[in-house]
Amino acid sequence: MSHYQFRADPLGDASAAVIFLFHGTGGDENQFFDLAGQLLPGARRVAPRGDVSEHGALRYFKRTGEGVYDMADLAQRTKAMTDFVRQQIGAERPARVLGLGYSNGANILASVQFAAPELFDATMLMHPLIPFAPPTADFSGRKVLITAGRRDPIAPAGATQALADYFTAHGATTELAWHEGGHEVRNEELLALQRFV
Repeated sequence: MSHYQFRADPLGDASAAVIFLFHGTGGDENQFFDLAGQLLPGARRVAPRGDVSEHGALRYFKRTGEGVYDMADLAQRTKAMTDFVRQQIGAERPARVLGLGYSNGANILASVQFAAPELFDATMLMHPLIPFAPPTADFSGRKVLITAGRRDPIAPAGATQALADYFTAHGATTELAWHEGGHEVRNEELLALQRFV
């Protein structure tokens, strides 16, 4: 049984889509719950709360500085999150399994994808930062949308482009949607999410 606190819709039609929602640093399980309901009406929503506190702000894994991850902790928490997602999906896989994450939430979602490429049919990574070389993996048949700001001081444009190139090189159908701002979520991103799903 997972240790995560989470918010989820009641179990419904096992064939319906399920979307996993991962908040940013300082957010919680409510951050994208309503947005997901607008993006995918009828889908089951599952939103785990990060269980790492950084000066009171909730996160999914530890870091020692901006963009400097505790890799041992990331590996441990990636395994725990992968197990949680598998448990929530259950024995009878829904028609579609999607993931949406912002910032730290996008990073744990991407890390779960690296570890278990078969889990998600489609993912939406908003302002991710992966400051390490991801492993070789097969994302054939998977869809990935990355949204980002060209002037994002936390997730630099070069790192974002490299992540998009990684997914494409490993078989994913990859889209990259830019806005001209920084680390904030802008309306252009929400429109890109809407088109993607």
